[in-house]
Amino acid sequence: MHVKDIMKEGAVVIDKDQNIQDALKLLKKHRISRLPVVNTNTEHVKELVGMVTEKDIATSLGSSKYGNMAPSHFHVSTVMTPAPITVESTRSIGNAAKTMIENKIGGMPVVDDGEIIGMLTKTDFIEICQGKPFNNTLVEGKMKQDLVTISPTDRLVHARRCIIDKEIGRLPVVEENELVGIITAKDIAKAVTSFRKVVPDKYKPARIRNLLVEDVMTQNVKTIAQDETVDDLSKLMLQENFSGVPVRGPENQLAGIITKTDLLEFIVELEEVH
Repeated sequence: MHVKDIMKEGAVVIDKDQNIQDALKLLKKHRISRLPVVNTNTEHVKELVGMVTEKDIATSLGSSKYGNMAPSHFHVSTVMTPAPITVESTRSIGNAAKTMIENKIGGMPVVDDGEIIGMLTKTDFIEICQGKPFNNTLVEGKMKQDLVTISPTDRLVHARRCIIDKEIGRLPVVEENELVGIITAKDIAKAVTSFRKVVPDKYKPARIRNLLVEDVMTQNVKTIAQDETVDDLSKLMLQENFSGVPVRGPENQLAGIITKTDLLEFIVELEEVH
């Protein structure tokens, strides 16, 4: 199977000189999480120069550098990742998945002969994780058990530091060995951004330092049992638009976590076997 078999044809792009507010509108309108960034020259040729994601924008808006600026006041070029990794439509899906894993990215523009013809994201891979052998593979065998967790009474700045240091996207929130919530990098960035808008400047640093995980975390977290299948997991991820799901053990305890990246690793294994 090749990239062209699972990619989304066409790509919504944004010019590097447009502002962040424009990018946010496009992301919301098309219900996507990333945009290829182009430089449109006088001949109306669109040169791919970067990639900007919803997470990039949320993180920037939550930073001390940009936090006090309106999204309409700075350009996409200030936030984007330059020289993005691309993929050809004829590449095997196993090879493409390996590229995404090694570079820790969630999506790539599909480029043939210098032209952007589509987008490939982790979600496209999840859509094929149904039927054999996915309905014969248990979540238990693919989940990560070496969990990094956090308490609801920990400070938000500590959660942010854990996510950065461990290079992970989310933290299960645990109290007395029970899962009580989950918090993501995007949740933290959005919370800090919202806080900056309503708190007077002179109070912001102290007030932000005192924000707690429980103020921001998602409660009533949906989980999956470790004896359910990867097929079941892929359906849950697509239905709920989840990138990661906590896994519960036989006593309903938190046993692990499984993410889209774990499923990409499984697809790479399958490709290498065949």
